[in-house]
Amino acid sequence: MISPGHVVTSVLPVYLLIAAGALARRFGVVRKEHEDGIMRVVYTVMLPAFILDKILGSEVLRNGSAVLSAFGLGFFLILTCTAIGALVGRLIGLERGTGMRTFALSAGAQNFGFTAAPVVEILWTQGALAMLFIHNIGVELAMWSAGVMIMSGERGLHWRKMLTGPVVAVLFGLVLVALGLDDKIEGPARRALSMIGIGGFPLGVFITGCLIMDLIAAEKPSWRIGIGATLVRMLLAPAVFLCAAKFLPIATELRQVLIVQAAMPAGMTPIILARLYGGRPAVAVQIVVLTTALSLVTLPWIISIGCQWTGMKPLLP
Repeated sequence: MISPGHVVTSVLPVYLLIAAGALARRFGVVRKEHEDGIMRVVYTVMLPAFILDKILGSEVLRNGSAVLSAFGLGFFLILTCTAIGALVGRLIGLERGTGMRTFALSAGAQNFGFTAAPVVEILWTQGALAMLFIHNIGVELAMWSAGVMIMSGERGLHWRKMLTGPVVAVLFGLVLVALGLDDKIEGPARRALSMIGIGGFPLGVFITGCLIMDLIAAEKPSWRIGIGATLVRMLLAPAVFLCAAKFLPIATELRQVLIVQAAMPAGMTPIILARLYGGRPAVAVQIVVLTTALSLVTLPWIISIGCQWTGMKPLLP
């Protein structure tokens, strides 16, 4: 039986990195003008290298149905949780023009990147991590298509926003796997790829801590939004993800990904969308800060319950 204490011990380094980033910002070690250069290197060099290193040679990605399932669930589960967020938003009295759309998207959208990937890597195998990256393409598509339409009322896909370094790396890696060329990249080239990418997610998590410190000081909390977001992100959305992990006929690695995704706090992408497309960034900021803080307590319980319910057993350190 996997206990919450075991999970806490395993994933605590991720939260310590977040705390270290917050302290570094608080004491001026990492200033705002540093972020653009750091994140440019992370997104365009380090993360693509890390993703390729984990995708190449991953046997689960040779299964076309598993790849399509990961992509499809990434797209549809986040939209399902956003719909739940809209219903809860109405229950707590939000309306269009008062943060309803921002609340729905922010409460419904989990952190699928910087916090999720280290947790998946700690708890599961390399195959689960590779599956997470495929899942995340579906999430990206949902956020930059339906998410933008929800936030702004516009129609259409924002393809250029999706063509980030990590997405290109996933697509390139899948092509190599499909052609059977992924095993040809080995020796010094593969080791160099691993060395470049190994610090991508730790550095990204560290900078996330810096950003959260900025957000904490920026907005005043609302009890109504806080209670509603907690209900969606910490109870209803996890139930959706864990039911999918339990009952859908999917690959074991994808079940493992969904268990971790169930436990994630709100992601930061809705803050960006709210700023770009006429939403209410203050609502998104509060949800991110609150759910990230609460996830230190709820994450181990959700993962522990999910593992026991689905019969999964993490490879704990």
